[in-house]
Order: sequence, then structure tokens, then C-alpha cells
Amino acid sequence: MKFPTFDLTGEVALVTGATRNIGHALALGLANAGADVVVVGRNERDCLSTAEEIRAMGRRALPLPTDITDQAAVEKMAEAAAAAFGHIDILMNNAGTAITKKAEDLTMDDWDRVLDVDLRGAFMAAQAVGRIMIRQNKGRIINTVSVYGYVGGKLVLPYLAAKGGLAQVTKGLAMEWARYNINVNALVPGYIVTSLNEKDFQDERVYKSIIRKIPMRRLGTVEDIIGSAVFLASDAANYVTGAVIAADGGWLCE
Repeated sequence: MKFPTFDLTGEVALVTGATRNIGHALALGLANAGADVVVVGRNERDCLSTAEEIRAMGRRALPLPTDITDQAAVEKMAEAAAAAFGHIDILMNNAGTAITKKAEDLTMDDWDRVLDVDLRGAFMAAQAVGRIMIRQNKGRIINTVSVYGYVGGKLVLPYLAAKGGLAQVTKGLAMEWARYNINVNALVPGYIVTSLNEKDFQDERVYKSIIRKIPMRRLGTVEDIIGSAVFLASDAANYVTGAVIAADGGWLCE
């Protein structure tokens, strides 16, 4: 009997949104599991900094600053990564943004900004890297979806639409690309404390309203989601596709 492992040695992972918060933690987590990492983000300096952190861990890293909403740039990014390493084994599709605003106050620019990154950009990255994985007849795509792809919420309507759409994109790609030995799954973080939201949680009313939704009665940390990502990227998930792996403290159980 062959026992699968979580070891990613020799694998190449391309991580979008890799320079901050959840994406940064996932890039380092995949590197810690053995992967070499293509670091994708909007800011060149941040990409270089994250790449240096990964190299300090003894892994190879390639910084590729990219506007994930620009199709030509995304396609160039994928081909540059494949040319540098010879293959791309894992896509950690993590780039995202959100706007907090009442539905009646949203502009179409607000709507387009969120969907361009969270849905259109995520699909373009999956498509560009997926073409390479089809040629390889091998690959794993992990889309960071969020619990808001599956439950309702207030003041984040474009984000709900984008993440709900990405959940369906995940299922559709899983079905289409299974024949190419490409696994496509959704990683679903709950409320994870990051530099973007830590001030919000200092408001006791906000904190209590969120904690009531979480059976584990605590907020998540970026470290809490690394294990799920490494599992989905590894041989241990060989027979897993179209799945939702939630690291949400039990929120989606309700």
C-alpha cells in the first residue's frame, strides 16, 4: 500500500495575492511544506520581500508583480512562471478585495472593482494556469472562496456575488478538468484576523456578533488555514475535487 504524504518537495506553487495577510501566510505555508513559490501581487516591492522570505526558508521563489484584472498580464505571468520552473503544479488563487457599503449606495464602479478581482481575475488566473496544467496532464487549483460564497451577509453585496460565483466556477472547472488530472477545490476561510480587519474586532459589538456565528467561539488566525491549503495541494488530496474545505470554526455547520 502506498501512503500519500503532505510533502510538496519539487512542486511549484503559484500564489496570487501572495504578499499580504492570508495570501502571504499561504505562500509561506506551501514553501514550508517543500514547494517552490511564484509570488504574485500588485506591488513589486512586496513581491520581492515575500520572495526573499521564501528563499530564506531554503526554497526557490520568483516574484512576478501582476495586475490580476489584466488578461494579457495574467497570461504573461503564467507563461513566465512555467518558463522559469518548467512546470506549475499548484495554483493558490487567493487575490481578492471587498467594499463595505449599503446596497443602495453602491456604484457600478464599486461592483466592477470587486468582481473584476474576486471573480473575473480569479477565473483568468485559473484559465491561464489551467492551460499549462492541461499540457502537463497534472495540476491542483485551490480557489480561496470565503464563507460568504455560501451564506448571506450585509453591506458586502459585490463580495457575496463574486465569491458565490467563484464557488460555482470551482465546481464547473472540477468537472471539466478532471479528465486532465487537475483537481480544483475551494478553500473557505471564516473570519480570519488580519491587518485589514483587526481594528474592527476591537469593537465589542462587532466582535460578539461574529463570535455568535462560530461554534468554536473564536476568530481564526492565518495559521489556522495553512494546513487545509497544504492538504489540498498535496498527494493526500489525490481523489478530492470540487470540494469545499472550510477553515471557519464551524460557521458553515449552521
